Amino acid sequence: MATFQSTNARLVGSTPLSEFTRHLEFEAERPFGFVPGQWLSLKQTKPDGEEITRAYSIASAPDGNRFALCLNRVQDGFMSNYLCDLAVGTEISAQGPFGNFILRPPLRDTVFIATGTGIAPFRSMLHWLLADGGRHQGKQFWLLFGNRTEKDIYYHEEFLRLAGERENFHYLPTLSRGSSTWSGLRGYVQEHVRSIVGDRNDMHAYICGLDKMVSANRELLKGMEWDRRSILYEKYD
Repeated sequence: MATFQSTNARLVGSTPLSEFTRHLEFEAERPFGFVPGQWLSLKQTKPDGEEITRAYSIASAPDGNRFALCLNRVQDGFMSNYLCDLAVGTEISAQGPFGNFILRPPLRDTVFIATGTGIAPFRSMLHWLLADGGRHQGKQFWLLFGNRTEKDIYYHEEFLRLAGERENFHYLPTLSRGSSTWSGLRGYVQEHVRSIVGDRNDMHAYICGLDKMVSANRELLKGMEWDRRSILYEKYD
């Protein structure tokens, strides 16, 4: 497990993913170790002197002193809007890494279930896993990613490319309000889990997003006689 540390990090890239969501790339002042799936605590002081601290999952695989975040603007939310408006070159204070939402041994065939910015820890895990055959061990991985419309699918082209390069990675985006031209899955993520896992209960499931979605998928899998220890989750509300 990576050791807790406090560091300053400089924004080196800010890319819009949708109207209200951005991908932020940071460079820490020294090597910044973490395990895919962990999160950081960011701290900033408001104009009135109040100190605000917020937690964000790391959206990139370990890479020296660099890390990325994926976050939504929250209406009237100071930190999310501050970060989304941050100018390249600005420094922030980061603490971490924290969290136990990480890959559990032994590695198994795995379904990753995400909605919205819940994709962040899975982007970190999958890039790390698929970069090295010794890590992924030829296991099969499914990413079931739910959103409302086509414009809400974060990292879509990136995951399509990754699925084209790795035979053991299956990318399954599903839309609840897809346009008439959308040819992929439709509906909510929990409607498609059975078609992926069948009658198996020897896999791992990692679930990340809002409570309602997480709870629906946990109950579904437990109803399919999955061991609760095989169902790992993180809620964003």
